[in-house]
Amino acid sequence: MLDYRAVIGLEIHAQLLTKSKIFSKDSAAYGGEPNHYISPVSLGHPGTLPVVNQACVEHAVLTGLALGCEITRENLFARKNYFYADLPKGYQVSQDKTPVCTGGGIRIRKSDGSDKWVRIHRIHMEEDSGKSIHDQDPFHTLVDLNRAGVGLIEIVSEADIADAEEAMAYLGEIRKIVRYIGICDGNMEEGSLRCDANISVMKQDAKVWGTKVEVKNMNSISNVGRAINYEIARQIELLEKGEVIRQQTRTWDASKGATVSMRDKESAHDYRYFPEPDLPLLVITDTYIDRVRLKLPKLPHELYAEYTREMKLPEQDAVILTENRQFAEYFSALVSEGIGPKAAANWCLGSVRSWLNAQALSIEHYPLSPSALSKIIMLVEEGKVSNTIARDKLLPLVLESPNANPIEIAQQAGWILEVAGDALGELIASVLEKFPQKVEEFRSGKTGLLGFFVGQVMQASAGKYDPKVINQEVQKKLSDS
Repeated sequence: MLDYRAVIGLEIHAQLLTKSKIFSKDSAAYGGEPNHYISPVSLGHPGTLPVVNQACVEHAVLTGLALGCEITRENLFARKNYFYADLPKGYQVSQDKTPVCTGGGIRIRKSDGSDKWVRIHRIHMEEDSGKSIHDQDPFHTLVDLNRAGVGLIEIVSEADIADAEEAMAYLGEIRKIVRYIGICDGNMEEGSLRCDANISVMKQDAKVWGTKVEVKNMNSISNVGRAINYEIARQIELLEKGEVIRQQTRTWDASKGATVSMRDKESAHDYRYFPEPDLPLLVITDTYIDRVRLKLPKLPHELYAEYTREMKLPEQDAVILTENRQFAEYFSALVSEGIGPKAAANWCLGSVRSWLNAQALSIEHYPLSPSALSKIIMLVEEGKVSNTIARDKLLPLVLESPNANPIEIAQQAGWILEVAGDALGELIASVLEKFPQKVEEFRSGKTGLLGFFVGQVMQASAGKYDPKVINQEVQKKLSDS
């Protein structure tokens, strides 16, 4: 690999979250009885006319704005002709010379901490094909056309990606963006987000790119990485043997960990693009774009900057908090309730996330609102309940009864911390008297013994005092000569 470098571009198909298909009123729901969500329109029967779903247009424009693209004002649809069993019309309605978005890009973060900007070449709208099923009948391929006509956008990157790590990071960021803006659920296992990789290799000092090979059918981010690594190694091996790399389309076989040839790769002219005669020019105005722009939420990179620069959170905390839009919104709402950013992050990334993981649920299903959780955290912040009691005992009870008052539960259970006073001072003095040798060692420079004394006082007090207060009072007593 040292003598070669890879040139990689990704084509990401995002299935749009709309109720109906892109050119018909047929349901765009996932699943359902095979060949149930179809009609003469989505099947392209003679005499039927397609109509553009405005929600699909809005989703495409929203994606372009999120990725910093230029929005095309005058859009034509085209027929892309090819013949597969799961393409009922014999052609796919797509966009050829007027993609709805061009330019833009997205910044990815690599494992070494460095950043890289990956440019977007184009985003275009099109309809999905049906689904061929090969494993339910030993002699025949079955076809389900429910998916045929569902709205897609295809996000095509420039060939800026150098290796599998960058490709996985880029795909992960695109999936995060489409989920944040709500245009796609990003579920690769169900096929609502699909990725094809165009891969070529060349000598490090070569001026001309190598022959491009397209790899399809990768149903997870990790499989995208595996397929790219395999394909790079395969192409280098062929070149080292003096063999020619054929321009072709290959499929990824995850069970074998290898790519397998499907067919020779088509070129654009093979599809015989021509304007779709049944769809008029689609004009997108500046006023429309401004209206769609108002629907953009704060994007992950914007929240990351806010959390690290303004709230002074560690970078890793900010990365995890911004993985999911709803989780980030929950955290931000917790902060708006008056909880300090670091305390809010600790609770979100600790107790809240642990409960969600244990229940296999997302933050939308967390029983406590940010306001309800803030009441528990405030008890800790005000020194009324210890962090351990709040986390391990009070929180589980409130999760079972979300409308309960945390302070009342803590009072009834005897978890309210006592205020430091003469009683605590006497307790600390009695503990220090038991360990005169260790007191001398502490005063001689073994300051690590502080934790020992704090632990002894906490045990003797049966958790009646705030550990932070105990720590402060023990230090005072030990500092007395």
